[in-house]
Amino acid sequence: MPAPTKGARLGSSPAHEKAILANLATALFEHGAITTTQTRAKRVQPLAERLITQAKKGDLANRRRVMQTVKTKEAAHLLMTEIAPKFSERPGGYTRITKLENRKGDNAPMALLELVEEEYSPKQAVVKEAEGAAKASAKADEAPAEETKVEETASEESAEETAEETSEKTED
Repeated sequence: MPAPTKGARLGSSPAHEKAILANLATALFEHGAITTTQTRAKRVQPLAERLITQAKKGDLANRRRVMQTVKTKEAAHLLMTEIAPKFSERPGGYTRITKLENRKGDNAPMALLELVEEEYSPKQAVVKEAEGAAKASAKADEAPAEETKVEETASEESAEETAEETSEKTED
């Protein structure tokens, strides 16, 4: 079998990679968190988020799409009945990757992939956006204010110099 030409694969073939990702997603839904390599965690995160989004919709077609990927009926049932309703208000970002120490045997970089447990508050998201906008506008306001201060001090210095020059001329 020839090697694939596009992109890196986690295993030896695209089918093996698909199986690895499906098994990792199943384990994530069964246990709530998994410890794996950073590369695998980064590859399985979009798949897990897509499955949660499909489970949130909950219709028969999406249920069947979830069952195509998730390996066990128990994990699919858990995803549909417990995990998806918990994320019903959250628009995305259902999982989190936390970097861990390297693995002892082969020094591979490890990561913890987990489902987000915190409650989502739409009001907090709006408040954070408003705070960010306020900080940005404050920085924009400070920059012109500093420039005007520099201009004012320069004009004051030039006025003082002309006053000194005129006073020297009058003394002569």
